[in-house]
Amino acid sequence: MRSRRTALGLCLVFTMLLFTACSQPEPAAGSRPNIVFVLLDDVRWDDLGAGGHPWVRTPNFDRVAHEGALFSNAFATTPLCSPNRATILTGQYAHTHGIIDNVDRSEQSHRLFTFPRLLHDAGYETAYIGKWHMGVDDSPRPGFDYWYSLQGQGYHFDPDVNDNGKRMKVEGYTTDVFTERAVEFVLRQRDQPFMLYLAHKVVHPNIFQNADGSPRGPRGGAEKYTPAPRHSHHYEGMQVPRRPNAASYGKDKPALQRPIPGVAPLGPESGTDDATILNRLRMLSSADEGMGEIFKALEETGRLDNTVVVVSSDHGFFYGEHGLGRERRLAYEETARVPLFVRYPSLIPAGMTIDDFVLSVDYAPTMLDLAGLETPADMHGRSLAPLLEGKSPADWRESFLIEYYSDTVMPRLVKMGYKAVRTQKWKYIQYVDLEGVDELYDLENDPYEMKNLIDDESAQEALDEMRTELARLLEESAPVSY
Repeated sequence: MRSRRTALGLCLVFTMLLFTACSQPEPAAGSRPNIVFVLLDDVRWDDLGAGGHPWVRTPNFDRVAHEGALFSNAFATTPLCSPNRATILTGQYAHTHGIIDNVDRSEQSHRLFTFPRLLHDAGYETAYIGKWHMGVDDSPRPGFDYWYSLQGQGYHFDPDVNDNGKRMKVEGYTTDVFTERAVEFVLRQRDQPFMLYLAHKVVHPNIFQNADGSPRGPRGGAEKYTPAPRHSHHYEGMQVPRRPNAASYGKDKPALQRPIPGVAPLGPESGTDDATILNRLRMLSSADEGMGEIFKALEETGRLDNTVVVVSSDHGFFYGEHGLGRERRLAYEETARVPLFVRYPSLIPAGMTIDDFVLSVDYAPTMLDLAGLETPADMHGRSLAPLLEGKSPADWRESFLIEYYSDTVMPRLVKMGYKAVRTQKWKYIQYVDLEGVDELYDLENDPYEMKNLIDDESAQEALDEMRTELARLLEESAPVSY
């Protein structure tokens, strides 16, 4: 049985992992692929053309899916920026890596043992370009040969950046600035493989932050979703698609229906309006164009087919489902489910669709595996390489954990920390700070999560099974002590 790690145990784990990374033999350079990992911000699985959007144009992101694999059931284990970004980098759940919310965890984020750091120690040239967002500290983190990042959230125009330890202001649209740096890095002459981690700010709005990382009030008085000027009229007149649960306004969800002082009840005005959704989708265009520039750079250098290209997002967003908008964080499909496309022709047949459950904890083990490195025992995820080869292991997961730690940023979500478990048929959400508000959904018959069956007599056997499964998943992913 695994037990809670002590502070001393944590130090020992890091030491052991570092020793392992330094001592394990390096695969031959020619056999190791380059890696381009593109992380979008707040992008839903259905925001992209390949993800099923009826009219959005994202041809370069779609190319990754069409020439590689599309994962139809990819999920964030914590649907919140900072925790899931740390999960992607470490292969660990938030309850282990400790980045549990969006407040300033700068110091702690310097201590994360990330897959780029392991790749760096194994001979990869590594770069981090974009939004770090685990605090406001923009200084370089361990394991990156090149560091180019924003302070905190940053802004969409004329960003202040930290360029390998030197702070400066750069003119231009931030997405384009990141693309320029990414292309420069790809075009470098080198003998060793490289790993580029490009973390875009789009489609997150501009928000000022206090020193602790909390919102200080947005520029212009409201969250501003600002596309590049060249895209400001994209999709003019298009009708925004809405899912059937956009008119449910929290029905059968007692946690969301609680009266909260100063917060209006869920209703027609509480969700995301059409203008905001259109601007979010317009913002995607600059990142998609950037993906096209990276493809050109890979082609020019003859590296395209020896490069693993990954496109994903830290979590999704609500477009009015259940009456919600910017609340994300919750365990419902719209925010927990993310896009995931992977292209690597030497391994992945073009046009694959993979329906197995995959999680953000799987990204780090997968990148290490494709580079020929072992997965540290402290990572919770599994390599996706067998799935990418067209195999479906008999012991692949049939359930998974989603977790969220309550914070005070969203008044409607105060005391709504939860542990949730999802299977193909059921989703159970156990709120840890409130009593009598848990939720249970039959996803086969209610895919939009509109009918809470927590008190339905016919669902009590399933409820018992889901509670048992949740306990098993928590035990299985508990930090270990050495």
